[in-house]
Amino acid sequence: MTQEVESRARVPRRRARRGFTIIEVMIVIAIILALSGLVGFALIGQSAKAKKGIAETQIRLIKGGVKAFYVDFGRFPSEDEGLAVLWNKSLLQSEEDQARWTKYLESPVPTDPWGSPWGYRAESQNRDGEYDLWSYGPDKQDGTDDDINAFAAEDADAEGGSGMGLPPPPPGGN
Repeated sequence: MTQEVESRARVPRRRARRGFTIIEVMIVIAIILALSGLVGFALIGQSAKAKKGIAETQIRLIKGGVKAFYVDFGRFPSEDEGLAVLWNKSLLQSEEDQARWTKYLESPVPTDPWGSPWGYRAESQNRDGEYDLWSYGPDKQDGTDDDINAFAAEDADAEGGSGMGLPPPPPGGN
């Protein structure tokens, strides 16, 4: 009898293989889809937040360039020159101005993170003796709630005070 028990122990028993049921597979797929949806939604939110942060940083850089231009020329860039004069001196009319020009921005920033050109007015509609600078934001429409205004925080704090800390430009430009 011991030999019979030993031979049974050596013979592999066939076990019934049980696969996953369709319900189990569907539950696993549903869980994976739910998790990937949550992660995807979080990443999209972070991407939008990052673009807004990039736009705010670029506005600060442009404001610094405009301020340096103001110090050198006693005026803000004209409508014709636009912000491009901060990286392209050929937009200045006179050779004298071109000789005084220095590079105000290390690299050109013609558009915001959403691909729209920056909004710029040489004469501010809201701030005496200054300029307006803004991004149209993700919807690329002027005057909507998602616009990023260069002076919005300062205007809220100072109700129209000069955010640049500069006097108004002298009459006649230079």
